Amino acid sequence: MKWRVVLFVLLVSHLIIQFGMCQKVEPDPKTNAEKRNGKSKSGKGSGKTPASKTKVKTTPETPKEAQTYLTQVVNKGRFQKVEDTLTVRAGDTLELRCKGNPVQWAVPAYLEEDDEGRLRTVQHERYGTLILANTTAADTGEFTCYPMYCEDQDCRKQYDKGVKVFIFFSDPQELFVPSADYYKVIQLRTNWPTVLPCQVTSPQAKVSLHREFPSVEVKVDGREISFDVKKGFTIHRPKQYHAGSLYCVASLGNLRQSSTKYMLIYVNYPTAPPFPAIQTSSDTVAVGKNLQVTCTVIGEQDVVVDFSWEYPGQKIGRPSYTQDSVQTVQVDGQNRQRSQTILLVDEVREIDQGTYTCTAQNLEGSRSASTTVKVHSAQTTTKPKKRRPIQINPIET
Repeated sequence: MKWRVVLFVLLVSHLIIQFGMCQKVEPDPKTNAEKRNGKSKSGKGSGKTPASKTKVKTTPETPKEAQTYLTQVVNKGRFQKVEDTLTVRAGDTLELRCKGNPVQWAVPAYLEEDDEGRLRTVQHERYGTLILANTTAADTGEFTCYPMYCEDQDCRKQYDKGVKVFIFFSDPQELFVPSADYYKVIQLRTNWPTVLPCQVTSPQAKVSLHREFPSVEVKVDGREISFDVKKGFTIHRPKQYHAGSLYCVASLGNLRQSSTKYMLIYVNYPTAPPFPAIQTSSDTVAVGKNLQVTCTVIGEQDVVVDFSWEYPGQKIGRPSYTQDSVQTVQVDGQNRQRSQTILLVDEVREIDQGTYTCTAQNLEGSRSASTTVKVHSAQTTTKPKKRRPIQINPIET
């Protein structure tokens, strides 16, 4: 009897538990959202029915690549951002920081050759440091920090992201960057800008351009000739009258100094390589006859053209005999220069058969032209005609 009572109690308990679980209703997300927004189901509050939105889990955006920039360490714990130019007093220590890991530095050529140990670079976790001690006026120039792109162990400079600064190391006794040359030869090329590097050590210095003979100041109008404190004077379209001995004069306060003298030599520089045209006296030559191969260039006046030949006879050391000439000719109503060379081949042999190539070169480059010559024997032999056998008819008797 007792076991029946126990079984009944267990059955009733199980039914009660099942009934309780069925009474649990999944909460309405819309109702919960309204409760969170402080709104009732009737829509009171803002008067707008909120739209039901499903939350989507998003990954955080990739942070933008940090921009490389330079700062100067003024004192311990003090920094200032570096602009396009910077002035440091000669004798002071220069310390630059460049954000990035790793970075690489480029310095003026003078410092690259300096082996006194004044320059050192250190790579830290987030930035690179350049330290230059015992600075002098000769250190004036452009300093660049390049961030590096690395894949495994292979790293290369990111040139397009390099940060540059031109640093003046001002010296009260040196207005120009010191140079070991008293005279410097510079070639003036036609239609090619030419720079006279009168680099000063202070951006406040006033600089002028002078001609030595005759002793006059050269006009700087900003168009034909311009001045940049970081480069010097630029002659934008050199002409013959720009040639000669020139120098710069800088003044700051009561100090006035002259620069290295620049010997400017004018060269009529061509706009393009020459276009040679080649022609032979005959495409087919008999053994023992003479051959002439002519190479001609029509181009700009006062432009030197050099010729060279390649021909079959070179294989056995046949010497080359040439005749060169330069003349002024009229082409489409304009004066042009005709440069010409003629290759003379005396008493042609069979070895002279083949390709003849002329190469014309000027300061801008070179081009070639070729032709082929055939050589045949002087005497032509003909095969004898076959004679028909004579037919003899028998005599009738």
